[in-house]
Amino acid sequence: MTVLEGPTVRLRPFEPADYPRLISWYDDPEVVAPFDRFLTDDAESFRRSVESARTDPGSLAPRFGIERRNEGDLVGAVGHYRAHPVLELEDVWYLLGEPSARGQGIGREAVGLLVDHLFRTTAVARIGATCDVENTASYRLVEGLGFRREGTLRSALFHHGRWHDVFVYGTTRSEWAGRARPA
Repeated sequence: MTVLEGPTVRLRPFEPADYPRLISWYDDPEVVAPFDRFLTDDAESFRRSVESARTDPGSLAPRFGIERRNEGDLVGAVGHYRAHPVLELEDVWYLLGEPSARGQGIGREAVGLLVDHLFRTTAVARIGATCDVENTASYRLVEGLGFRREGTLRSALFHHGRWHDVFVYGTTRSEWAGRARPA
């Protein structure tokens, strides 16, 4: 499977030794639950979902681990999925499970690497992302990459006992190719 390298981040396939850490992030309500549904899984079904994501375009399971190149430590995960059964687009998602990795541009670099990879290896013309309207860090990440806010899905995600609005973001192949690159 593919390994994607950036200046400070490496996206790589998961190894069996990664699963306990990855599962711990998904089982930690402080990591996942503030802005998304909180669903735990047993270790074996979680492992199967991650491994089957390689061949399932609709899978929401993580596809790449994010590691800091200098330290080689796993700090998060990114994924992508076919977001609609008819429309030809991919959505990306991201999770920084290690609090020490947040606020350093690691997520932005990782998502940028993933979007570059998707535009390079697929025929899709649009890549999107969604996030809870209260998740400021998430929407700043995609806006910092040049994604445009395309709208708001009202009452689209239920968690913490109430319905939440969700921002919809997207970038097209031509927008991505023409964006200013960081120095």
